[in-house]
Amino acid sequence: MKSTEQLLKLISKEINQQKYGLEPQELYEPIRYIMALGGKRLRPLLATLSYSLFKDDVASILPQAIAVEVFHNFTLMHDDIMDEAPLRRNKPTVHEKWNNNTAILSGDVMLVKAYEMFMSEEHPATMKVLKAFNICAAEVCEGQQMDMDFETRKTVHEKEYLEMIKLKTAVLLGFSLEMGGLLSDTTTANCEALKNFGINIGIGFQLKDDLLDVYADAEKFGKQVGGDIISNKKTFLLIRALELAKGKQKQELESWVSKTDFDPKEKVKAVTEIYNQLQIKELTEELMNKYFIKGFESLKSIDAPLYRKAILRKFAESLINREK
Repeated sequence: MKSTEQLLKLISKEINQQKYGLEPQELYEPIRYIMALGGKRLRPLLATLSYSLFKDDVASILPQAIAVEVFHNFTLMHDDIMDEAPLRRNKPTVHEKWNNNTAILSGDVMLVKAYEMFMSEEHPATMKVLKAFNICAAEVCEGQQMDMDFETRKTVHEKEYLEMIKLKTAVLLGFSLEMGGLLSDTTTANCEALKNFGINIGIGFQLKDDLLDVYADAEKFGKQVGGDIISNKKTFLLIRALELAKGKQKQELESWVSKTDFDPKEKVKAVTEIYNQLQIKELTEELMNKYFIKGFESLKSIDAPLYRKAILRKFAESLINREK
């Protein structure tokens, strides 16, 4: 079984070799641009790791693994337009570097190319993979719509938020792992356990991101700490704080949320202090760990050699324990 480092090298090489298309250049160059920006390559890595639980010829499923990464970047390209984001991985976003129309059209082609990659190799499980992908892709869009809806709503409940991050982020991790199982021709029970592992770990990852945005070491984090507080993003931390705050504390928190003219550092400091008083960090960690435990229980139930599962577990733990 290949190590995560070896798998990442294979994945990067495969991504670099992809042509996508040549003419018109304005259509295909943005695809090459966003795919070259890098990132963790988490989804294709999870697909190859799950396949490797059962089989060793991992190179045979690289097109399908890369298809998930192409789809993921397609969603990022369109999300950046909706969010009017100027940067992606510290580089100009596609709509900033070109324009909105080009970014929309290039993103559309990426979705088509993802389907091409899923079908590029004749495989007995192709139809199962496509059926699972179609469900997942629609759920990702549902999650994005929920996230946009939350921006204009005064109140968002914890249950709604957890459902949103499950759809927007976690289901694609679940599909990546499930796909590896489907392509390896393992049992239905193993595929379901892999999917559940990914979904639960994915929800935990997002809660960890929410936590890091407030409590990370600024030097290690690599971006502004407190960005979610400044923008009033309805993360689990803010939702829980608004539910728990009483009296003067609640008035102060609601005042900071409603202000349009404020000093960002002052706001971050004040809201973080309220979080500390309400023990929001501890509550978030408790919920986050609950999902991680559920995920690892699913991994434990998979019928595969322990030493192979250990590699997948170790990789997941490295992401859980990250500081940025």
